[in-house]
Amino acid sequence: MRDAYHEELDSIGEGLVEMARLVGSAIGRATTAILDSDLKLAESVIAGDQKVDDLQHDLEARAIALLARQQPVATDLRIVVTSLRMSADLERSGDLAQHVAKLARLRFPERAVPHDLHATILEMGQLAQRLMAKAAEVIITKDVDLALQLEQDDDAMDLLHRTLFQHLMDDRWKHGIETAVDVTLLGRYYERFADHAVSVANRVVYLVTGEHADGVSASSGVEGA
Repeated sequence: MRDAYHEELDSIGEGLVEMARLVGSAIGRATTAILDSDLKLAESVIAGDQKVDDLQHDLEARAIALLARQQPVATDLRIVVTSLRMSADLERSGDLAQHVAKLARLRFPERAVPHDLHATILEMGQLAQRLMAKAAEVIITKDVDLALQLEQDDDAMDLLHRTLFQHLMDDRWKHGIETAVDVTLLGRYYERFADHAVSVANRVVYLVTGEHADGVSASSGVEGA
């Protein structure tokens, strides 16, 4: 029974990794869709979010069943509760990728992103995908130092987000109000996506150390409970 219990815990972790990889791929493909006005690709991202939702529902059901059957304590309880929270972060990340794709679909056949902001949005999309790939690696390896690096990586996203606003506030902006709204929304979607990747990594820090990430320094990844 105990072996089956720990196999189920491992299976929940594998499901989280799959969710992270799916939403990472989704934000990358959504970025291509928004920049290239690729309707087919946008539709595939929108439809694909259902798989992420299904995975979250399955993980929630299994985690709740474990809580009910096994009544875990200490570290095992922390694993189950933290996994539930991570699945929520990942599901919201999938929603944000879907929002990017829906904006591409809404503006088709036009492009939502003006040419002079193409490089910035591309960089935001690529960074979002890298952050989520790193979050997936953190889930697998339980590497606290790597998890803490995501906070620093997120600073680059915040800088890109500010760059967008500088363009929007520039007196030379010539793309109109509708495009300004689109760009504002896109910036927010990518910034929030990055925040969720950081949140996933921070939850792994808590899982490993029993402390919140802001109270943990690099190379201190030891079990605290």
